[in-house]
Amino acid sequence: MNSPSVAKLRVLFVDDEGPIRDVMKLELPRMGHDATICEDGESALKALEKNTFDAAIIDLRMPGLSGWDVVDHIKQVSPETEIIISTGHGSMEAAIQALRKGAYDFIPKPCKLVTIANVLKRVGEKRAMVNKTIALENRLKAVEGNCRLVGDTPEMQQVKNMISKIAPTDSAVLILGETGTGKELVARRIHEESNRASMPFVAVNCGALPENLVESEFFGHRKGAFTGADTPRKGLFEVANGGTLFLDELGELDKNMQVKLLRFLESGEVRRVGENEAFHVDVRIVCATNRHLEDMVKEGHFREDLFFRVNTFEVVLPSLRERRGDIPLLARSLVKRFLKRSDIPDTMISPEALEAMKAHVWTGNVRELANAIEHSVILSGGNTILPEHLPTSVTNRVSVALPSQPIAQPAPVAVATPEPEEEEVKTLRQVEQEVILSALERNKGDKPQTARELGIALKTLYNKLNQYEAQGHSIAG
Repeated sequence: MNSPSVAKLRVLFVDDEGPIRDVMKLELPRMGHDATICEDGESALKALEKNTFDAAIIDLRMPGLSGWDVVDHIKQVSPETEIIISTGHGSMEAAIQALRKGAYDFIPKPCKLVTIANVLKRVGEKRAMVNKTIALENRLKAVEGNCRLVGDTPEMQQVKNMISKIAPTDSAVLILGETGTGKELVARRIHEESNRASMPFVAVNCGALPENLVESEFFGHRKGAFTGADTPRKGLFEVANGGTLFLDELGELDKNMQVKLLRFLESGEVRRVGENEAFHVDVRIVCATNRHLEDMVKEGHFREDLFFRVNTFEVVLPSLRERRGDIPLLARSLVKRFLKRSDIPDTMISPEALEAMKAHVWTGNVRELANAIEHSVILSGGNTILPEHLPTSVTNRVSVALPSQPIAQPAPVAVATPEPEEEEVKTLRQVEQEVILSALERNKGDKPQTARELGIALKTLYNKLNQYEAQGHSIAG
């Protein structure tokens, strides 16, 4: 049985001696690895055409192509593969040559199984560290901020309690909420409170991936798998191995990728584009969306079986409008972030400015509040934030400019007073549509600028505009 501390590797073993191949065919799987056994250099090259390997154990002296020929080929087609030289004709010169060619290690024959197991264990540890580094670089490219969830309202306490219960499990989680409510922050919190906290957290925006490269981004590809694939590449599932993969904007995945994601959730196996053999990775999936997946299922745009797979647990994030009591805490936390201070005076945000923020609708939620705070901190020069420092989109909702001179009032006229009409209650979708179309008009039809202003992916904006056009709306631009 594979030990939890041993990373599962895909190992290519090349040796012309039949008894050794027979032993390794049994022992490599017992060590916890996937093994491809080849009897000579020619068969090894054919295996390399079909699959990519984590490690290759190669005998130097074989009939036909030598081990050195195989080493040179691996360096060309799969430079990430760790090469381990094994030969009964070992010498210091051969060891030096192997290292110069970039070999990971040199094992003289007859080699003990424990020696091979230890070398492969070190290879696994090295690759795990590389994956962590890639994941860290991925995180640093984004603006992360503090992963602490700010809020003491009952709505946020319910979210925090849910996270504390589900984080220690490996179950799939679906995070629901409007744009800007902090879905990625919740996903990071789940990861950091889990047993996978020391392993990679990899976030991907499904709506921002080019359609022709989605499969390669998720599963990776071998060199030459398609035009432009000049080097082999790890997919996000492989980079996140041992950790958590966060799929934001899940509803933007097309049906083809939905099938492949479902297959992974059922088997835990991935296969690089251009390869024939699948391999297993240990990844927890956390998804998020601001779309109504149940409606998408009914309309045939989202697979029902995938919907049930990804929402073993649901975390529903309240909008900022539903937790206005958290606005003072959030505002102070955001001011600290932008000023890069651990604390700020209580008078940093004036009561009038706080009242203006609490009265605002915040259709963009916490993301919109963060933009407003950044705007205010800059205009205030790092001093007390007053209402005039807030964006006009915030203050215009709560203040009306009064005329400088009193206006003479006309004589009262007796008129019949109609019964007040009941105010129409708009649905969330109607509000969302008004916000998007208003932003598009304000940006004179500039869709990329509109997407940036709204904090959504350009692909998401196009999808929603297509829906509005289908409903008979005229779209600017």
